[in-house]
Amino acid sequence: MDPNAKLVELIAALRQDVAVLVQENAALKQENAELKRRLGRNSGNSSKPPSSDGLQKKPRIAGSLRGRSGKASGGQPGHKGDTLRPVAAPDHVEQHSASVCAHCAAALSAAMQTGVECRQVFDLPQPRLEVTEHRSAIYRCTHCHGVTKAAFPADVTAHVQYGPRLRAAAVYLNTQQLIPVVPKARSSREDRVGQALADLFGATALCPASVVSWVGQAAARLGDVVSHIARRVAQATVRHLDETGFRIGAKTCWLHVASTGCFTHYRVGRSRGDVPLTCDGGVIVHDHFKSYYGLTGVAHGLCNAHHLRELKALIEFDKEPWARAMSDLLLAANQAVRAAGGTALSDAELQRIGARYDAIVAQGLACHEQQPPLGRSPGARGAAPRRPGHNLLRRLSQRKADVLRFATDFAVPFTNNQAEQDLRMMKVKMKISGGFRTEAGANTFADLRSVISTARKHGLNILNALTAPPEALITALTG
Repeated sequence: MDPNAKLVELIAALRQDVAVLVQENAALKQENAELKRRLGRNSGNSSKPPSSDGLQKKPRIAGSLRGRSGKASGGQPGHKGDTLRPVAAPDHVEQHSASVCAHCAAALSAAMQTGVECRQVFDLPQPRLEVTEHRSAIYRCTHCHGVTKAAFPADVTAHVQYGPRLRAAAVYLNTQQLIPVVPKARSSREDRVGQALADLFGATALCPASVVSWVGQAAARLGDVVSHIARRVAQATVRHLDETGFRIGAKTCWLHVASTGCFTHYRVGRSRGDVPLTCDGGVIVHDHFKSYYGLTGVAHGLCNAHHLRELKALIEFDKEPWARAMSDLLLAANQAVRAAGGTALSDAELQRIGARYDAIVAQGLACHEQQPPLGRSPGARGAAPRRPGHNLLRRLSQRKADVLRFATDFAVPFTNNQAEQDLRMMKVKMKISGGFRTEAGANTFADLRSVISTARKHGLNILNALTAPPEALITALTG
């Protein structure tokens, strides 16, 4: 055989091997990059919660997207501080007198007193329950000899029972402070709501099943208030939408929130895409979950805190040059909105921001178009995979108006932090209790938290809100 032919065959075989190795190397690089990205994800460059950072999380200022404000620590000039102040009419007064002079040890008398120095101590009284006995008069008619009993108040239904404020306190501890209650507690140590009420108020004979019943009764009684809150959120000009997963038994369900600065409405859904359909008109602010774009008749504002975290990941892991420019542009635009005195930026400023935005997106897309396509897993179907930066660029390109909505309409905030703050308590609930036993219990929790969160936003006392008549509470929330 011709030696040259053998060399040609050998070269062809080597080229084939090299091609296979190149392909395998590209796949390994892709896999390595993805694993590094997963290992490096934290609350600062992804949507992971801060609690997942563990003990090795970075210092807040060094890794914060907010950066340094340049202000000194502590209260700022002009800040009105909150402190304990004396009252004009104290509940108790204790007199203290001296009998010997502190300087010469001579005897002192009441006639020598020249003044009084007062100090006040604010403290709780010894906890005890007040017992009110209701006595219903019984009459015997002299005309027909029939017996008539005076009516008890409508909420006094048992021979011995707890009153509305203690029941409200139990609901408050369970639903607001997220202290769990075990309906079938095997010992008093398992019933933490009962422990708290016994320690705070001396309610030592409280049954865990009673707390569960009170919570359900409170949710049913406040049903009209929840409906009122839902209507107010649906009618708002700007509302924030978000969702988070939780467990009901062994099943994953979703808590959806629609909120404003004054109202919060929670709703349990069986799927993440079970978004509220009651919003009509106005703007909804969200984190680009595609199901929200199925809502018609509304404008959209995207959460730029999510964009900043994604851009930070692209800067740290992928070293994409356009990401830093886009991050700086969004932060600068937000600063311009804060500094502006009107209701929108000037046309010239908006055109400058828009032109710079388009140039950065074009630069990023051109960068990704020059990169080789990602490899596909064997048997994979659907669209070809894209790099995280490419996906973000496509979103920024297609949803430019929604990304920059905060600059054209000052009623729309830069982030969706309102909804994320309103949802945070569910993560705490899951850490404490793990989940709900029934869907009815989850719905009860969502309704009560809607009332409690809304009352808190209006500056109302939670115990007063839980004991107020629904009509009075609706009036207070309307005002």
